[in-house]
Amino acid sequence: MHIGLIGLGKMGNNMRARLREHNIDVTGFDSNPDVTDVATLADLAKALPSPRIVWVMVPSGEITTAVITELAAELDEGDIIIDGGNSRFTEDFKHAAQVAERGIEYVDAGVSGGIWGLKNGYGLMVGGHKKNIDLLMPIFDALRPEGPRDEGFVHVGEVGAGHYAKMVHNGIEYSLMQAYAEGYELLDKREDIIKDVTGTFKAWQRGTVVRSWLLELLVRALEEDPEFKDIEGYVEDSGEGRWTIEEALANAVPVPTISASIFARFVSRQPEGSPAMKAVAALRNQFGGHSVKAVD
Repeated sequence: MHIGLIGLGKMGNNMRARLREHNIDVTGFDSNPDVTDVATLADLAKALPSPRIVWVMVPSGEITTAVITELAAELDEGDIIIDGGNSRFTEDFKHAAQVAERGIEYVDAGVSGGIWGLKNGYGLMVGGHKKNIDLLMPIFDALRPEGPRDEGFVHVGEVGAGHYAKMVHNGIEYSLMQAYAEGYELLDKREDIIKDVTGTFKAWQRGTVVRSWLLELLVRALEEDPEFKDIEGYVEDSGEGRWTIEEALANAVPVPTISASIFARFVSRQPEGSPAMKAVAALRNQFGGHSVKAVD
């Protein structure tokens, strides 16, 4: 199978490498000439066999819309566009309708795994017509983690369902990170009795009910910088958490934990900062390569 991949940043470049490792031919396009395989989207379209399959992996919002609009002009009836970025699910409805005017199929894919996906595989949540998902399964199988398909991949439903599931996934992620971070601050505060904060978290990695990959990443961050002296406790939010809360409000579903985690990120942007938010910043850097603010 041969696909096109647009967007060769931290995620896209690793995805291209993993796909190639699993015998999927990939032609990549990026505005950065150092990483791109072709010079233009037109060249990308020409390089692909029919039906052409193109995975879009660029920042959500206006950039995704612009790329899909330009790409659709280069594709033909029966070709497939996959939006693998963190688009809001409502944008999927618009994009699917837009490309359908040209007879182009559309699939949305929520992707989790961050910068570790190259080695560990990516958790995939996809939305779209079953016939398209069945056709694309070799690609999804190459990207997902090794093991049973249903432990790392799900066809959630029709168009928009993949990004909806990813939105809720990220809302939960916000809450988990916040809980670990607050636990870190409390342990670190009682230095009179707690002599090994890093060791405490490390001991929780086996046998305890709070063990997780995020916990392993927090231990890794603590081992690199036990007091988080080299980063500021400033944490951005990429949108999905806010969208999760908006959906909860629209559907009268209480999400107090997710809501609190979002507001905590706002606290991190105050001048005084927060030790807990340093832990959240460090976690985001560990799993997703998200930038941190260095201490001046």
